[in-house]
Amino acid sequence: MAAAAVSPSAGTGGGGGAAAPSRDPPISRYKQRHDGNLRTRLLEEKAQTEEEEEGPPATTAAAAPSPTHTHTYYYDDTSSGRRIRGGARLSLRCTCTRHMPHRPHLAQLRRLLLLPCSSVPVPVPARRLSSPRAMASSSVSAAAAAAAQAGGAVAAAEYEDVMGRLSSLITQKVRAHSGNRGNQWDLMAHYLQILELEEPIARMKVIHVAGTKGKGSTCTFTEAILRSCGFSTGLFTSPHLMDVRERFRLNGVDISEEKFLKYFWWCWNKLKEKTDDDIPMPTYFRFLALLAFKIFSAEQVDVAVLEVGLGGKFDATNVVEAPVVCGIASLGYDHMEILGNTLGEIAGEKAGIFKKGVPAYTAPQPEEAMIALKQRASELGVSLQVAHPLEPHQLKDQHLGLRGEHQYVNAGLAVALASTWLEKQGHVERIPLNRTDPLPDQFISGLSNASLQGRAQIITDSQVNSGEEDKDCSLVFYLDGAHSPESMEICARWFRHVTKEDRTVPSSVILLFNCMSVRDPMRLLPHLLDTSTQNGVHFDMALFVPNQSQYNKLGTNSSAPAEPEQIDLSWQLSLQRVWQKLLHGDKGMNNTNSSENSLVFESLPLAMEWLRTNARQNRSTSFQAIK
Repeated sequence: MAAAAVSPSAGTGGGGGAAAPSRDPPISRYKQRHDGNLRTRLLEEKAQTEEEEEGPPATTAAAAPSPTHTHTYYYDDTSSGRRIRGGARLSLRCTCTRHMPHRPHLAQLRRLLLLPCSSVPVPVPARRLSSPRAMASSSVSAAAAAAAQAGGAVAAAEYEDVMGRLSSLITQKVRAHSGNRGNQWDLMAHYLQILELEEPIARMKVIHVAGTKGKGSTCTFTEAILRSCGFSTGLFTSPHLMDVRERFRLNGVDISEEKFLKYFWWCWNKLKEKTDDDIPMPTYFRFLALLAFKIFSAEQVDVAVLEVGLGGKFDATNVVEAPVVCGIASLGYDHMEILGNTLGEIAGEKAGIFKKGVPAYTAPQPEEAMIALKQRASELGVSLQVAHPLEPHQLKDQHLGLRGEHQYVNAGLAVALASTWLEKQGHVERIPLNRTDPLPDQFISGLSNASLQGRAQIITDSQVNSGEEDKDCSLVFYLDGAHSPESMEICARWFRHVTKEDRTVPSSVILLFNCMSVRDPMRLLPHLLDTSTQNGVHFDMALFVPNQSQYNKLGTNSSAPAEPEQIDLSWQLSLQRVWQKLLHGDKGMNNTNSSENSLVFESLPLAMEWLRTNARQNRSTSFQAIK
């Protein structure tokens, strides 16, 4: 299929394919090669580079041309708080439908730049490669601009340094799981002592939630309810989409960059000073959990809502000895190589967060899982109750902030957790009288305003759906972090539900898919495909893309490779073969000409450019991309 047509953005002052003004830097090399059915071109630009930053974070800027025509280009990633310079070498890779001028307009470069990006294709308007523009100058404004640029450059460099240090902890993951998990987990006690967090954690009013599916949504609902009731809140969830700061919310807002850096350095320096070969630096997730404890204790939140990272018993968040209440979201088969091969074994690991005398709630579970949960609760003297799914009428004609029928299960668990927390804190007057009556207004407000990126989220692409030229184009992303067979089915049903009313124009449904290599695609893709087919959804194309964090960890200085050929696409090609087999049987596994119904892209930006190009070329068709 055709790929990535070039079209400048509105306001760039150039038409699609128009040559750039003479001030554009020269293209030093231009070469073309063929990849199967995709024609690809690699453009490399060389220019002298300076680093510049001005204005609020959401804006982009470029230096005015000097008499020697030296320009400044940088990629503005406001979500991760860093600036990536583009001068010495910009490597761009695109799939084209027409010849590209040797001096492309900067808007074209911006649209085709191999941008470091997250594992979920959330369109971020602030991400741009700026084009040169004239800047009014005076001695006063120049001095102010220089000061702002210097301060911004320092802040950006510091944030990138922090991201690099966090990345260094990822490499320790294998070592952490190579031995006994219990012995490794015992290191958390040493870390807490080093950071002087034992007492602050003991005083913290914690709600602790484990589970396979929906634990992040449950935590989000719970935090939103209590915040709506007037309490200051801290929320720790995982993973993040664009910026690691998303994992830490204070009163419903991602922690500021300033506070994040402050608490990061406090923890990092203390741990670096006291750790050694016997007590090494904590692994990535453990460090983030420790950082969350520091943030919430220092900010003196009324309630801290903690989502378990993996399992429960040996999770880094399980250092909380006396939470106010615990919750178990829906259980299923996941991380079986660590947690066990049966639902009973998995449930036993999740029940590791139960504490003696601390009340606990669970979403409705399969019988095997429920037996294991009840057994562990009985051993500890825990009052374990089933939290029934919320009924729509309890919301008084309002809707949940997180969409999807399955969210009523998570909301029901959140209501039980928030109610118990309120009761334990002496706020009985705010608790719902019974589980069938309409909820109090503060509960409804919290549930309806809850938000969490990448969970049953719908995003209209701003680059395609805005502007006079694109008024007839439509590209909508339907995002969900489904990662188990059950959640794949739920995702398929959710997509059908939210799109069933929008059948006034022809639509093209595209699957944009990636999963980590530790997961079995034969346990995921069949559930998605079968459930979609049963609900009348048929995919016109499947796009497989790599996990950008393989080479762009956390948005750090480990940016995209200079040569796209360095990207290992073997896993994505394996996913494509699985998809072909599901569609065509064994013949599909050996189909070398599979571009009719599936494609492999080297990055998310390239896949998104392909989607945008097709949306513009097929104006009578509404493009719906499910991720």
